[in-house]
Amino acid sequence: MKIGRRAALTTGAGAIALAGIGAPAIAPAQSTLKLPLSTAWPDGNFHVVNAKRFADEVKKATDGLVDIEVKSGGQLGFKGPEHLRAVRDGLVPMADILNVQQIGDEPFMGIEGIPFLAGSPDELKALQKHLRPGYEKIAAKNNQTILYIVPWPNQYLHLKVKAETVEALKGIKVRTADKNAQEMWNTVGMAAVVIPWGETIPALSSGAVSGVSTSAVSGVDGKFWEFLKFFHATNHQWSSQLVTINNDTWKKIRPEHQKAITSRRWSITACNWSPSRTP
Repeated sequence: MKIGRRAALTTGAGAIALAGIGAPAIAPAQSTLKLPLSTAWPDGNFHVVNAKRFADEVKKATDGLVDIEVKSGGQLGFKGPEHLRAVRDGLVPMADILNVQQIGDEPFMGIEGIPFLAGSPDELKALQKHLRPGYEKIAAKNNQTILYIVPWPNQYLHLKVKAETVEALKGIKVRTADKNAQEMWNTVGMAAVVIPWGETIPALSSGAVSGVSTSAVSGVDGKFWEFLKFFHATNHQWSSQLVTINNDTWKKIRPEHQKAITSRRWSITACNWSPSRTP
């Protein structure tokens, strides 16, 4: 029996369709979501160590489908004060944001930096119990979600001279990280300037400043002993790093992976307590 060309084609198409009946559908493999995380701090800084540890835990918890790559030392081109806006506008999916440097956009972020508002890690923990809801609202307003928060240790004044009195501070040009500290040091007669971390070492090297107001950790990061001789424990203010993710990026992550990621935030610690969890 001869079969016409059209009939043969019809029969062939039908056979292919029948062959597919009952065959299990093969779901396409989900590709890995690679997420650069921008931070201004150098590799040895404990905030960068925390971020890399967090990234490792997230990768394990999501079977490698969410791969966070920590970009330290400002290598993506963003300075510390730019990070909130950079994540908000989707210029980078994640960032490690210093709260007190964002007060130009969000004044509430500077409360921890009010001089002598909190005198110890325990007092800061109590303060953050009240601040955390406000931080969450600001993050949502700026199209991002907070994954964890870690505070800096207490502050030092790193100088070329030994200052045993307030009078000895007058006229010294000092670098600060935020306006609260700048106003405080100017009040006691210093010439304080706000300089992002990435520009601090060049400012010291060139003699543009003769001192730095920052934590002891940053003093080690910057090898301040190469420029400065005296380190005064002032404990005048606090600040914290907020690791956030852009909400448009967050929505691309499967719900079960979102849950796995947020559960990892409790393991990130500093100052012997976990500030990301509401006390």
